Amino acid sequence: MSDATTHLLLPYILAAQAQKHVTHNEALRILDGLVQLSVLDRDLTAPPGSPAEGDRYLVASGATG
Repeated sequence: MSDATTHLLLPYILAAQAQKHVTHNEALRILDGLVQLSVLDRDLTAPPGSPAEGDRYLVASGATG
């Protein structure tokens, strides 16, 4: 058996593994970035004024910055 899931490559918690919370938190971080993606704006031609961590934007063609 591998150390990660097949499709999302999420880490498994292994038997007798120390610091299981680290593996679990890593899997949650990966899921947070991949599941139910959303985009705040898809037509920006300049960088957003004050983006927050986790904000996602699609850059329009001809964009600057």
